[in-house]
Amino acid sequence: MFMVRCILGTSAKNLTSRPVLRQRIKLQNRMSTSPRPVAAVCQMTATPDKEANFSACQQLVEEAKERGASMVFLPEGFDYIGSSQEETLSLSESLTGDTISKYTQLARKLEVWLSLGGFHERGHDWESDRRIYNSHVIINDKGDVVSVYRKSHLFDVELPEKGVSLKESAFTVPGPCLVSPVQTPIGKVGLGICYDVRFPELSLALRRHAAEVLTYPSAFTEATGAAHWEVLLRARAIENQCFVLAAAQVGRHTEKRRSYGHALAVDPWGEVLADCGGEKPGVVLVEMDPEKVRGTRRSMPVQRHRRDAGFYRGLEST
Repeated sequence: MFMVRCILGTSAKNLTSRPVLRQRIKLQNRMSTSPRPVAAVCQMTATPDKEANFSACQQLVEEAKERGASMVFLPEGFDYIGSSQEETLSLSESLTGDTISKYTQLARKLEVWLSLGGFHERGHDWESDRRIYNSHVIINDKGDVVSVYRKSHLFDVELPEKGVSLKESAFTVPGPCLVSPVQTPIGKVGLGICYDVRFPELSLALRRHAAEVLTYPSAFTEATGAAHWEVLLRARAIENQCFVLAAAQVGRHTEKRRSYGHALAVDPWGEVLADCGGEKPGVVLVEMDPEKVRGTRRSMPVQRHRRDAGFYRGLEST
């Protein structure tokens, strides 16, 4: 498994302002002759400034494409992270608004697939209830929106001893269903968002529908990230024998909110292939070897050993 190291900077602008570093990247690209597809996993520090966020994401995507990525993963809240519930709602858009339009144009221009990990989408009853979906949008290299998954499990957690207090359901509608894994250049990708990683039923359902890659774009708090982030992602990779790609928010977004960072790529054996660290925006690139998935499943055929669903419900009737 080939891995290109993470490039970090105090802002995404720094990724394109260091000529020596860019020359080194170009050299790495020329030296790589592997036919395996490459995935780029990003981390950023979103703020309420949507234009600045798009500029940061655009530069991350451009760097990833220059380094050979065929699909780029951006985190939850890539569009913005508001400083209040009122601001969060006021900045939201529909899927036909300016933000998604910019990303479809970017994907088409660069001929790269995009995973937009958590878009503030105005709900179907927006005019009456002013609530939104947290939506994971997949755009292909032609600029078409090919899948939209709306976050199923909403983060309503009060941990006063950890300084964590978030109630996502106050302004967000839970998604009505899962969506089928999407065939992409890096494999068949099953979609989740952040808190969904704590619910193995979701990943098992995606695995049953032939997912080879699971993705959990996130904005984990520092407290929950330090305690659970890596172990949860590795567990989902191991139990489903899938690659797991998790783009992340990092650092301070507003006066009251910070994120843990550590965007990760994990292989089907549970090995961490790349970690973007917990300090600054950046991107990691990993080669996606489909034989790693097939080989892991052949040598330890967990799915074949799983009993039927009724067996696991049997305890409820005893």
